[in-house]
Amino acid sequence: MKLKKEELVSRVGSKIREIRKEKGLTIEKLALEAEIESKQLRRIELGQINTSVYQIYNLSHTLDVKMHDIFIFNH
Repeated sequence: MKLKKEELVSRVGSKIREIRKEKGLTIEKLALEAEIESKQLRRIELGQINTSVYQIYNLSHTLDVKMHDIFIFNH
């Protein structure tokens, strides 16, 4: 099933939030380590913005997960 853009953006954001929480990181801590604004990270996690591939790569590296792990959804 092909996802609509909005659904994909929402799922990616939720997955980043899930991994961040599993790692015991706050939004502020992850944003600091990933060198992005916490406001931007919050908007990514909420699915409000369609972030760049580089930013997803950067976040996956900072979270110490493979980039494709961010695209594995439970539903």
